[in-house]
Parts: sequence; C-alpha cells; structure tokens
Amino acid sequence: MMSFLPVFSWRFLAVWRRNFQVWKKLALPSVLGNLADPMMYMLGLGYGLGRLLPDVNGVPYLSFLAAGTVCYSTMNSATFEVLYSAFSRMHVQKSWEAILNAPMTLDDVVLGELAWAASKSLLSGLAILTVIWVLGLQSSWLLSLWVIPVVVLIGICFAGMGLVMNAVSPNYDFFMYYFTLVITPMVLLCGVFYPTSELPHWLQVVSGWLPLTHAIDLARPLLLGRVPQDILLHVLALLAYGLVGFVVALQLTRKRLLT
Repeated sequence: MMSFLPVFSWRFLAVWRRNFQVWKKLALPSVLGNLADPMMYMLGLGYGLGRLLPDVNGVPYLSFLAAGTVCYSTMNSATFEVLYSAFSRMHVQKSWEAILNAPMTLDDVVLGELAWAASKSLLSGLAILTVIWVLGLQSSWLLSLWVIPVVVLIGICFAGMGLVMNAVSPNYDFFMYYFTLVITPMVLLCGVFYPTSELPHWLQVVSGWLPLTHAIDLARPLLLGRVPQDILLHVLALLAYGLVGFVVALQLTRKRLLT
C-alpha cells in the first residue's frame, strides 16, 4: 500500500538530469522565449508609462516594476514547464511510463519534474535580475543577492501548484482555465504593476492570501535596499503552497497513472 506522503529518494536527480539533457539542445531559444515577454513588460511599461507617472512609493516606476517582473517571470517559467512540457512528457510522449520501467517510482518522477521546473525558472529569474543589475535598478548589491533564494522559492511554489493541473488535465486546452482563473488574476492583483494598497479593501484581503503577493513582498524591498517585513510568514506561505500542491499533485498523478 502506497504512503500518502511522498517517499523521497535521490533517484529523482536522474529525472532532473534527463530533462536537462533534452533542454540543452534548445537552451538558447528557450531562454530567449522566457526572457522576451517579461523584458518587454518591464522596459516598455517602465520607460514608456514610467515617464507619465510620478514616483511610486518614493521610487521611479521602473525600479518599482523590476521586482514584480522578476517574480512574474519566475512564476511563468515554472508554470509553463510543469504544464505544457511535463504534460507532453507524461501524456503525449509517454516518457514517464518509460522511466517507470526502470527502478524508479512515480514519486521520483514527479519530484524530478518539480526540481527541474524550479531550476529552469531560476534561470528566468536570474536573467531578469542580470538586466536589473546592468541597468543599476537595485539599491543595494548585497540585499539584491537575497532575491536569488526568493526566486528559488517562487519556482518551487508555482511548480507544485502547476503539477496539480498537470495531473488532472485531459489536454493542452484545459490549461487555459488555470491561466485565466489563477495566473492572470494574480498578475493583476498581487502588486506586479502597482501597489496593492491602491486596491479596494476587500481585494487587498484577497491579494494578501495569494502566493505571488508573498513573493513580491519579499523581492521588492530587497531590490529597493530594505529588509522585508514578515520574512518568515512570506517564506512559509510560499513553501506551503508549493509543498501542499506537490503532495496533492502526487496523489492525483498516482490515481491517473497507477490505478
């Protein structure tokens, strides 16, 4: 009888390595694809709209937008990886079934997918961070380096959440519900483009429960040269979303593939 909780082993690294070896063949277009969209938002809105706006909370709009773009880019990268790419490996290419013929468990496979998605999203976050450093949008080099572990947390969080959708989706079109009902509202409500304090009170309450808000509340102060408030709360919230999502996704995937 399988345990409800995941049974971890180092075999998941073989799944991570397999995905990395495949990704290496298309690394450049993959990185450019993940970088182009958030870069257009940050530079287009930051320089274009930013010239029409006063400072936001005492900082130029481009600097304000930079942190939201890091989090948005990382979220998108992790989400796309565990939806479209992982679904292709699981359902279309049947790669997961082939892997399970080796001395591997489904727990290893799903954990490997989570680790790979978090790793790939780290590259996206680092790419945006590099642009921020080049443009000098950070206020403190030392504090801005702490955004890197925040990016890792964001990747784990949204990879775990996305794996739930991967487990229940019958086809690629089903993912649009997740983007429309989950991802897009978070982009609009969690402070990517404007402070959440500008929202009506009831939407501020809703925003406060969303994982992207916790991510931005960690990243933005660090890039603006300040220590974030309620660090432990935000870290635990991101870990909770990611780990609970992973456990739920594993149960649903077991039901889909093993029963």
